Amino acid sequence: MRNEETGERLAGIGMTTTEVIRLEQTSKRYGGGAVVAIEQISFSVRKGEIVALLGPSGCGKTTTLRLIAGFEAPDGGLIEIGGRMVANERIFVPPERRGVGMVFQNYALFPHLTVHENVAFGLRHWDRERQRRRIAEALELVGLSELEGRYPHELSGGQQQRVALARALAPSPQVVLLDEPFSNLDADMRAQMRQDVQRILHEAGTTAIFVTHDQEEAFMIADRVGVLNEGRLEQIDRPDVIYHTPATRFIARFVGSADFIPGLIQSEGIATELGTFPNQQGLSSGQRVEVMIRPDDVELVDDRAGDATVVARQFRGSDNLYSMRLGSGRIVHSCQGSTKIVEPGARVAVKADPTHVVCFEAEEADRCTEPQQ
Repeated sequence: MRNEETGERLAGIGMTTTEVIRLEQTSKRYGGGAVVAIEQISFSVRKGEIVALLGPSGCGKTTTLRLIAGFEAPDGGLIEIGGRMVANERIFVPPERRGVGMVFQNYALFPHLTVHENVAFGLRHWDRERQRRRIAEALELVGLSELEGRYPHELSGGQQQRVALARALAPSPQVVLLDEPFSNLDADMRAQMRQDVQRILHEAGTTAIFVTHDQEEAFMIADRVGVLNEGRLEQIDRPDVIYHTPATRFIARFVGSADFIPGLIQSEGIATELGTFPNQQGLSSGQRVEVMIRPDDVELVDDRAGDATVVARQFRGSDNLYSMRLGSGRIVHSCQGSTKIVEPGARVAVKADPTHVVCFEAEEADRCTEPQQ
């Protein structure tokens, strides 16, 4: 693969002028092709949009970020930034020529340089006056104008992250990439920095992609969330859509807690041991499925004649998470207010009212099981 600065071209087929990044069938393997990092990933990011790549360790999210940045070359597919081809089977534009800013997990600040000098690093080829104005703008944007003479070791973790963000934004890149940007912060600082970074990116009108394994983080900051699993992009959509209507069983489990109860598609709906639910997906009658139930969809009522038993209660401060064994022996969970106390061993009635009824094909163990009602 060769470096090719002449790789610029008009936007490809299907790409609109508002799309800043596009990946199409992009793949990366290691170990001579034996280890799949990502496999045929396709998505685009619109101008000014913040997209989170969410998934467990080893799912390929950081590899995807490195491919966009130009730290790695794809084995297949293509990558476009601003309508310009930066990587395919013939073209590879190096990182410094892609117009991409990067915020690393450990911030990667130069310890011997001041805040001002760290931010100036990417502006070395600018004239002095233009450089001065841009540094002042970037530091004002992140709220560090008064600390420009300090060194990184004189700053808090949150301030160091702001410096890293200012340095990435200073050259006015087409896109900013953030790799697990909040993982080195304590819980209180992390919550504050999530809000601050989202505000800074939106105020700057910056297109951004960040990777995280934290669902709450992705949902709070991103306009859209892409969920990766074993190198494949399983779904990309708004956070509320990802949560309420997950495309796969993996997403249902990874993004929030989920239980699955067997159901049978009938003319009147989906028959389950927790009642009959609407057949919102229009599935064929007679089909056996598993219905996703989230803890916030489940209500428990004290009832000595109820057919469920409370197995455990986890107090989580703002709420209680109950585990209950149904008559079939299945365990389901319910999220209740912090003041609702039901002791383990108590008999209860369980009522489910899913906001969105989402079904998946029944696993083999449930195909021969008639749902109880």
